[in-house]
Amino acid sequence: MLHRVIQSCGLEDCGELVALATPDQLMRVFDLDLWRGDRPGRDERLDAHRFGIWLEVLMESGATVAAQKLLGVDIDLVIAGLAQHVLVFDRAAVSSFTTTDGEEVTPSRRPRDGLGCEVGDYLVEARRTDSWDAIVAVLLFLDAEHQDYFNRLMHGCRSLSNSAPEVDGFHDVLTDREQDMFDLAFDRERRREKHGYVTPAQARAFLQMARQLQLGHDTTPPRNPVAGAYFRALEWTAPVDADANHESSRLPAASGSRPAPADCADAIAVVVDVLLEAGVLTQQPRALLDGPQGHAPRLARIQAHMQFARDCGHAAYSMRTEEFAYLANTIVAGCSIQARPFTVREASDAAAAICNLGLENWPTQWLAEKAGEDFLVNHDLISVFQVGWTVLHADVSMYAAERLIQVLTDLRNDDRQIQVGLDALRIEMARHWHDGAPWRARDALDVIVLLDMPAWAALLGLIDECPVIHAAIGASRGSRTRAVSASAFEFISENRQIASIHEFMESLPKTLRC
Repeated sequence: MLHRVIQSCGLEDCGELVALATPDQLMRVFDLDLWRGDRPGRDERLDAHRFGIWLEVLMESGATVAAQKLLGVDIDLVIAGLAQHVLVFDRAAVSSFTTTDGEEVTPSRRPRDGLGCEVGDYLVEARRTDSWDAIVAVLLFLDAEHQDYFNRLMHGCRSLSNSAPEVDGFHDVLTDREQDMFDLAFDRERRREKHGYVTPAQARAFLQMARQLQLGHDTTPPRNPVAGAYFRALEWTAPVDADANHESSRLPAASGSRPAPADCADAIAVVVDVLLEAGVLTQQPRALLDGPQGHAPRLARIQAHMQFARDCGHAAYSMRTEEFAYLANTIVAGCSIQARPFTVREASDAAAAICNLGLENWPTQWLAEKAGEDFLVNHDLISVFQVGWTVLHADVSMYAAERLIQVLTDLRNDDRQIQVGLDALRIEMARHWHDGAPWRARDALDVIVLLDMPAWAALLGLIDECPVIHAAIGASRGSRTRAVSASAFEFISENRQIASIHEFMESLPKTLRC
């Protein structure tokens, strides 16, 4: 919740709230907020600029508050964050000295960008100029008030300030800085896994394997090994102590404050109303059984099966709910939509739609008898999702790319520059289509804008990691609507939607020649 508030209001405007958070809460927020990926679904790295902003915000409440927060979080994280901003050296190692021969030796070390200072027994130089004042202020305070912690911090930063070893061509070993970042990322992944998060690498592996399900086999395939390992790890994870977790979730009370009155529910309700108005809280949490208005008919199949599982008993429904949460987390961590990350709501809607499509396309040879409403009592959602994901990949993304390649082969345009772009698109799309990832050629689709913008928007939606049916399909097929919103799309949950996509692709040659 604290992270949602920071995202909604901006970190710079949340200084007073951050000052009230416990170190445990800050560590949880750091795991969410300090890491960024180059693109959706890729491994995340520690963001040096964001770390600097956090130091500035903490220092707004005073050096004492900032030091207390830093002392309570993982020192390895603080070292790694500081090491991206500064270089640290022993002052004696970079000071002038006189040799036994009486020769005066002056080290050639000079601060970068003119920013450097001596703190305690160390020389601190800036690697980047942002947040320099806040870093110096907090280091001076730690040196004066927390010597032991300061020396540990400086020792860690000093070890990461060493120059890279000489390249001899006989080994490929990570540098100290690279190894430190690897260890830090690994520790973060372990902490997040305990709370149900899926790492990007695991998510990508699961989604890639799910696309390769062989629907023509006579028997049901074995359980996905990536998902199986995830759930086994959850079973062996020791539960967090309830009392400790309860206490860590509280903001610290002011000294001498009295216990909250019994009628504090009214005050809490006011805060909740503010969060709702700011968009931090949603009016109603997304549930698999309660689809949004207008979408219930498309998700009727999965909702009916989940309702039956809930009515049959708690065990089956609880397991299906855990599997659904895993699928949504996997989509968030390992997939993109329109070349951007999924929102939590979008991932939940996508997982529900794909599972509905999987139920509709479940191979008949995998069942001893016709599937009834009790299907999810004895079958897991992971397998159902894999069926739907395979159908999406083969019958939508790969089909649309293959059909586009055929259209481009015969398409000719009088404009030489447009024709060059169409030929380049055909070559690029064919290359990635053979690799099973046609969405990697999405940038080359821009040439279609010059021929028909609704068709271009529709193709971007179809030839994607998670294909969607864009409202532009209707505009491109004779509708008078020529302008559509980029967010006007639906997740594909039924075979009738796939049939309409095939009709659109069949009409594409005529559309692009107009």
